[in-house]
Amino acid sequence: MASYPIQTAYIEANGLAFEVDMCGDGQKFALLLHGFPENKFSWRYQLPLLAELGYTAWAPNLRGYGGTTRPQGVEAYRMEHLTADVAALIDAARARGIAGPTTLIAHDWGGAIAWSFVLSGTRPLERFIVMNLPHPALFLKGLRTWAQLKRSWYVFFFQLPWLPEKIFTLRNAEAVAQAFRGMAVDKSRFPDSVLDQYRKSALLPGAMTAMINYYRAAFRNRAASDAMANPPLLETPTLMIWGEEDAALGRELTYGTEKLVKDFTIRYLPQVSHWVQQEAPEAVNAMIRAWIEGRPVPEAGLRGQILLGDRRDS
Repeated sequence: MASYPIQTAYIEANGLAFEVDMCGDGQKFALLLHGFPENKFSWRYQLPLLAELGYTAWAPNLRGYGGTTRPQGVEAYRMEHLTADVAALIDAARARGIAGPTTLIAHDWGGAIAWSFVLSGTRPLERFIVMNLPHPALFLKGLRTWAQLKRSWYVFFFQLPWLPEKIFTLRNAEAVAQAFRGMAVDKSRFPDSVLDQYRKSALLPGAMTAMINYYRAAFRNRAASDAMANPPLLETPTLMIWGEEDAALGRELTYGTEKLVKDFTIRYLPQVSHWVQQEAPEAVNAMIRAWIEGRPVPEAGLRGQILLGDRRDS
């Protein structure tokens, strides 16, 4: 099997310098958006797969994360700026001669940005893959339930000044490390060497404030939430992959997505946590490969083991 090394470069886009992990040299373009408190490292298993499938794949550190430019102030992290970053990164790929269609892949907070971007129709997309982040209309509906409000308690905690940053950076960012290992079902997927990637990123000067400012900006931007309450029918073919043991987002938030997306496929991974693409990369990659190649997307058994009986959701 050919080797597809991951290289890191800086890309100028939307007035910022994005630190980007890159893999592959195909004419199709894949842009991968990470979540909180992750960074580009969270896509280490998917980048080589996409390169093998003929893509040039970019996984940037989102604004404020890692070595990417860190704008000051909560307003800099409003959704309109985050989606403008996505558009600018796609344009930057085009400027570098990557002329093929774009596939957008996202997880957690990256998924929130991606849903807003896809629904806006700002740039044409061939495909959309989202992991453990529901359609915004269904998430807003879920927030009206006590069950989801309890799961989302941290969003309210993050509205406090300075205290969340203090707690998340204490003892070498132990709270960041525990966000992964503590929530994971298969904790062996998060050895110290992996957790250190996220500790170091969170401890960079100003990084933790930037990361939490995503939540502060979203909480204060009611207009953006209202706009997502009645979105248009999404025409972009969409694959949703969902780790069922998600402590932050209930599986019920996925119910009804098929009514909001014209071409929709969903696969659940039992006994896999929120960190789905890192905890069960073999299953996630098998699903991505099959879907992109137009084959039936396999189901997953316990701990993300792929089952032989494939079937395609209607």
